[in-house]
Amino acid sequence: MAKKKQAVTTNLTAAEIANQARATEEAEIQQAFEQGITTLRDLISPSSIEIHSSYFRLGTKYGRTIYIYGYPRTLYTGWISGLINIDEVLDVSMYIYPVETTVVMKNLRKKVTQLEASYQVNSEKGRIRDPELEAAISDAEELRDQLQVGAEKFFRFGLYITLWGESLDELNFVQHKVETMLGQQMIFSKVATSQQEQGMNSTMPQCTDQLQIRRNMNTGAISTSFPFTSADLTQENGILYGVNMHNNGLVIFDRFTLENANLVVFAKSGAGKSFTVKLEALRSMMIGAEIIIIDPENEYQRLCEAVGGSYIRLSLNSDVRINPFDLPKIVDTEDANDALRANLVTLHGLFRLMLSGSGGQAGLTANEEADLDQALIDTYARAGITSDPLTHQSTPPTIINLYDTLLHMGGTGPSLAQRLRKYTTGTFAGIFSQQSNVDINNQMVVFNIRDLEDELRPVAMYIVLSHVWNVVRAEQKKRLLLVDEAWQLMQYEDSANFLFSLAKRARKYYLGLTTITQDVEDFMSTKMGRAIVANSSMQLLLKQSASAVDVLSDVFKLTSEEKKRLANFPVGQGLFFAGANHVHIQIIASETEESLITTRPEDRK
Repeated sequence: MAKKKQAVTTNLTAAEIANQARATEEAEIQQAFEQGITTLRDLISPSSIEIHSSYFRLGTKYGRTIYIYGYPRTLYTGWISGLINIDEVLDVSMYIYPVETTVVMKNLRKKVTQLEASYQVNSEKGRIRDPELEAAISDAEELRDQLQVGAEKFFRFGLYITLWGESLDELNFVQHKVETMLGQQMIFSKVATSQQEQGMNSTMPQCTDQLQIRRNMNTGAISTSFPFTSADLTQENGILYGVNMHNNGLVIFDRFTLENANLVVFAKSGAGKSFTVKLEALRSMMIGAEIIIIDPENEYQRLCEAVGGSYIRLSLNSDVRINPFDLPKIVDTEDANDALRANLVTLHGLFRLMLSGSGGQAGLTANEEADLDQALIDTYARAGITSDPLTHQSTPPTIINLYDTLLHMGGTGPSLAQRLRKYTTGTFAGIFSQQSNVDINNQMVVFNIRDLEDELRPVAMYIVLSHVWNVVRAEQKKRLLLVDEAWQLMQYEDSANFLFSLAKRARKYYLGLTTITQDVEDFMSTKMGRAIVANSSMQLLLKQSASAVDVLSDVFKLTSEEKKRLANFPVGQGLFFAGANHVHIQIIASETEESLITTRPEDRK
């Protein structure tokens, strides 16, 4: 019995040894496997780090930490805004430590005693007054009074800045730039010599103050260092344009608060320009603005139908008619007296546009201009319309009436009539040669010109703009006029002049003109194009082609960093200029808004 028991015990011991060996082997395999897995820390860590006395190198980047050690007697609100908005890559860390008031009061009492003793000694020895000593006594006494009644508290404040660059030369340049800017405000900084590792750790988002270089400050002084002082475009009224990428604040703005409400939008195809202006139009409607859009590519139909707007499709096969001879129904006496003369000037530009390039002709000669002017006046007179505002309610003439006038007058009239016949009885007859039948009495009106022939598009845009301008002058309301693909108008001198005239005079009639184009170089190469930009208080620059960046950089005086970003912005990001301010903006829309305004075919479901 005893031998049998011993055999069983021996067998169990051997099994345990085998299990232990197997467990050890599995542990070694698991350890080897885990060592071969790349962890998240491995992925985000730099390839190397080098610590030197005055700088460090993190991977391929050079960094240097400096600290602030000296401040002026008085700090003004926003003194740090220059540092926050500087166009360089840097990290800023602030450490604020509250100090017990009783401790501060005790130290201040000692300090005041020392200062007054020094003042007394100077007086007894007959020395000249020391303004610095007197100011120190005054400041200390004032601070004691404020602390005593609880109006102020005391803190210890540390401010560290880590600068970054691609090379040591760039790092030195950035340091000089920062120190110069701070030095102008009597704020002095030093490099954290032999403490670069501690400085780097102090400015990383781990809240460890390893430098521990601090300055005593009261509540008033420390409040001036409030960091969120970057360029801001937030108003109490207006619409949301997007998010300020400098500080994650909201860009809420009312364009009608500026000296004019004009906006120009420059972007390459696919950068989000149509998305942006449609979003602005939709939100502007919510605050009572009327929206009028010239749509060359059928991009606004879905939005227009969703808000119950009027969608007017202009084509040679449609029954829509717009008469360029229409006069505005103006109540204001001064404008009414000038209505006919202004429309004659507009018609001159229109017919130069219609007749230029027609049949090989290049514009109008001086004699043709004179004959056309007389024919226009005679055509209105035959319809009973003169310079007297009381006659402006009569039915206006049409291009057909002008054709008859030119055909039966002397000089160059018959020749002009033949060149004009294409618009009366020829290929382009009907759409602009009959009385108007459009009604734009709606909160959103879209004129679609996609189906018009290329030759007729600039003419159509000109006539539509003229018609809208007459309506705007007749009744002043808050309105936005969006002209998409404006480069088509800028190709011709007369249409470019007319668009500039609208930009210059829109403010008087409570109109905001939005000019949208992707052909920046063509637009900015013309005198009128640059003038339109100059007469627009708001500009939006989305992602640009490399060639357009140089043009816009010169016009808008962009910094090197902004210029670099402009060619690499993701869709929906750009530079938003409003008056003297500009910010890096991210255009955002709600899910419902995006479903209405998206221009991507895959999203239209």
